[in-house]
Amino acid sequence: MQRRPVILIAPSTALKGEEFADASISLSNRYADAVIAAGGLPLIFPATTDRSVGLESVQRCDGVLLTGGDDIDPRLYARELPEELAKTLGPLEPDRDRWEAGLIAEVFEQHKALFAICRGHQMLNVALGGTLVVDIATQVPGALKHQRSDRKMEPVHEIQIAPDSLLARVTGKQALGVNSTHHQAIGTVAGALRVVAQSPDGVIEAVELKEPGRLPFLLSVQFHPERLIDSHEAFMLLFTNFIAACKPRPGSNL
Repeated sequence: MQRRPVILIAPSTALKGEEFADASISLSNRYADAVIAAGGLPLIFPATTDRSVGLESVQRCDGVLLTGGDDIDPRLYARELPEELAKTLGPLEPDRDRWEAGLIAEVFEQHKALFAICRGHQMLNVALGGTLVVDIATQVPGALKHQRSDRKMEPVHEIQIAPDSLLARVTGKQALGVNSTHHQAIGTVAGALRVVAQSPDGVIEAVELKEPGRLPFLLSVQFHPERLIDSHEAFMLLFTNFIAACKPRPGSNL
């Protein structure tokens, strides 16, 4: 039987978990379910800042999935924030910022496929030298309401997609309705990336590599496709194309 591609999933973290109320991993099952449905085998990263563990984890997997979660530490992309913006920040995950940046570096070093979602989309941009919009409602005049967690399972606004993009090629669309559960967004785009989708208010909804050949696959989206795979085929196609790009290496195993 052909081996399923192994997908390393970066989880959220929690200060108090369910079992013993201590530091824990937190991850919606929908990410792993989407990977399995697309033909992959999910492996959850152990949320450690030990760089050697990150290196070996990426070595042993065929692709990496970055997921959603809390805000990124603004010290990684801004010298200081005005009080007006600082007070909009939610909980931070500084250790997660460190090990996710390490995973991203290893993805490029080891030439692995990468799919980044929501916080992962923002972390990719920061790790590659870009910045964030700290709070859309405060910083983007006339912005849509992007924090719609009350409707996380349905599209709430449309995005326009660049016709020459991987996103357009995979979905077969140049306009797509998406869900939206965020209050931050990509600001200055990292030099290695290009914008391939935006919402009507100009918020960046997807980025890809300027030089696609650098990795087998890189797609980074602000929305949550794992929550829409059962009702909208376009979102399932994002996962099946990601898994298809994560070809197991001959003789490799966990």
